[in-house]
Amino acid sequence: MTLIQLFLSFLQIGFTSFGGLSMIPLISNEMSIHGWMTDAEISDIIAIAEMTPGPLGLNCGTFVGIRVAGFIGALIANAGILMPTFTICAVAAFFLERFKNSTFLKKIMENVRPTCIGLIWAVLFNLIQTNYSFHGEIQWYGVIIGILSVYLLVRRKWSIPKVIILAAILGAIFSP
Repeated sequence: MTLIQLFLSFLQIGFTSFGGLSMIPLISNEMSIHGWMTDAEISDIIAIAEMTPGPLGLNCGTFVGIRVAGFIGALIANAGILMPTFTICAVAAFFLERFKNSTFLKKIMENVRPTCIGLIWAVLFNLIQTNYSFHGEIQWYGVIIGILSVYLLVRRKWSIPKVIILAAILGAIFSP
């Protein structure tokens, strides 16, 4: 019965939240309702899940699942949290495949692609403004480090961790 409750709890969290921090009140509520954890333990689990690489929901599902029902509990909790995404993707794939020759769908996709590219450029522009300026003044050392990083990644085929470490060192040296 515990595995079913675990699955249903994380299924509810997956369907009613939008990921990230919006999951925290739902996770806290579900853990309290079922008596699986104290408030202090919930706070610890969320802090650990935030620090651990990966999505918050999966990390919490793993930690809570192991705590409540061992390894199989972690699998069940993660299946619950992933089920909404899997369902939506499966339905979308079904309809895309079924209507792939539809002129209406082709027109929609022709407009979605440039919109996505525009959104990506908008985010990139915002990140550039945020990361390379300080009080409205361009920080040229940051721009140079950014250009060097792209060069090392694309042309020299350096690994990402090496480039991150180098950029951190250069940033520490040259930042005011």
